[in-house]
Amino acid sequence: MGLGVLNPKSEHVPGKCLSLLQERNVCIRPPQVGGFDSRLKYDRSGPVPIILVPQPSDDPNDPLNWSLWKRDMIIIILSVTSVIASTLSPLLAANTVTLSLVFQRDFTQTALLTGYHLAGVGVAGFLFVASARVWGKRHLYLLGTVLIIVSSAWGGASGTNYKSLLWARVIQGVGLAPFEALVNASVGDLYFVHERGKRMALSNLALFGGAFFTPVLVGKITHSIGWTWSFYLIAIFCGAMLPFIIFFCPETAYRRDAVFNTDILGAQRLSLPLQGSSQAPKAEHNIDPSPNSSIPTSFDHENKARNTGPAKASYSRSLLPFNGRKTSQSFFKLLIRPLPLFAHPAVLWATLIQGTLIGWTVMIGVVLAVIFFSPPLWFNEEQTGYMYTGPFVGAILGFLLSGLLADWSAKWMTRQNKGIYEPEFRIILVIPQLMFGCAGLYGFGITASNVTRYGWFWPDFFFALEVLGMVLGAVASALYIVDAHSEITVEAFTCLLIFKNLFSFGLTWEAYPWLIGSSVKKMFYVIASVQLGICLLSIPMLPFMEPD
Repeated sequence: MGLGVLNPKSEHVPGKCLSLLQERNVCIRPPQVGGFDSRLKYDRSGPVPIILVPQPSDDPNDPLNWSLWKRDMIIIILSVTSVIASTLSPLLAANTVTLSLVFQRDFTQTALLTGYHLAGVGVAGFLFVASARVWGKRHLYLLGTVLIIVSSAWGGASGTNYKSLLWARVIQGVGLAPFEALVNASVGDLYFVHERGKRMALSNLALFGGAFFTPVLVGKITHSIGWTWSFYLIAIFCGAMLPFIIFFCPETAYRRDAVFNTDILGAQRLSLPLQGSSQAPKAEHNIDPSPNSSIPTSFDHENKARNTGPAKASYSRSLLPFNGRKTSQSFFKLLIRPLPLFAHPAVLWATLIQGTLIGWTVMIGVVLAVIFFSPPLWFNEEQTGYMYTGPFVGAILGFLLSGLLADWSAKWMTRQNKGIYEPEFRIILVIPQLMFGCAGLYGFGITASNVTRYGWFWPDFFFALEVLGMVLGAVASALYIVDAHSEITVEAFTCLLIFKNLFSFGLTWEAYPWLIGSSVKKMFYVIASVQLGICLLSIPMLPFMEPD
């Protein structure tokens, strides 16, 4: 296959595409080389026509046939809500000492308010993903938003009742799960392959960027008006987003005929009937091979589809939480389907690349309060919250860098590979992940162990590098799964969700005992070395990540 990607054992490789013109990262070259295939649909929004992957159907209810502004509006609404939802996990990061005093609990029990919340995300995500496969995603976005509103108000009203706050945190985790598990999959529902890179970066920015700015705000809120208002404000802002979810976020999942899923089937197995054959459909989308002809885009086909295909669903119908089953498979079969995927090389790689750095980030947050609330710095909640300014900047830089590199590197490697696009080109982002992420972990361990010498700036700087690497890994793994294994995208994201949250939950149990029994430097030397090994696994695992 070129550029180090081994040849597959089968004729078809999911996600593999050929470019129509080598100047653009476009997928699936038509069988009639040098011309336009009348069986395919194109996007002519740019100077070079791009074959749409996957191919949209003739149904106006197919999300791929919706206008780009409508699809972008949906992702923006989901991303803004995700920003609010993602604040839940680090909500108590700057308040560890305060809550320990309020509830008269040790640091481990206070950390478990976050740990059990993460366990709630992992378990609920496991259930919700199967539900999304059967009945779609809209009902879960609605349920998640309502649960966040209710549980946040509950958490703020918990007073000094530790068990009440603990259960509120668990329910908050359940409410967060749909946004953490399904927004990336909605990007795959709404966009063609050549449109996904920047949108995937945006959705990941929403999930991670807000999480790192939260402690900055929470520290100030706690110091000024009390820790309970950090819960109340989430309920207020999420309540403001609920009408947008209800009225402007229709179902994105669509039960498309398998023949249109060209990112799964590949060009060579595209079985659309040939023009003029007895099996040709009545409604054809003829494309004149002349370069001066008007080649219809997916959006041009919407009007034609209205006349010859299924009727467009009414707006009131789009407001329903359910609009039919998306698969004939049973819920319970789909519920257990993700579990064997932990043994799938590509999914295992993605869970490790994304999940471990997220876990180390949670661990830094857990031990940060101990390091900076102690002598010689004696930080308060507000100052500890400001320590997350660096990670927030790192997250923003990470998404800007990943957004630039994700599509540019894929296009460049496609040109070098004679016009053949391979999903493995997304893995190139692991290189900057290794550089920034591992440097951040090693550097944090060195500087945080001697704040008398290095002060607060250098630990914060290396924390920012670690988060920058984490973001690059998250985008790399998400894009690879969506491009290479779109038929199991939801299940793969379930594995990522389960691993990163349960792994982080386990770390909240052991963070303080490990810190007390060792030292900051030794702990992060071990963590950074493990992460280095995981990043290097991309090299020997690459040959096994091609589908059979």
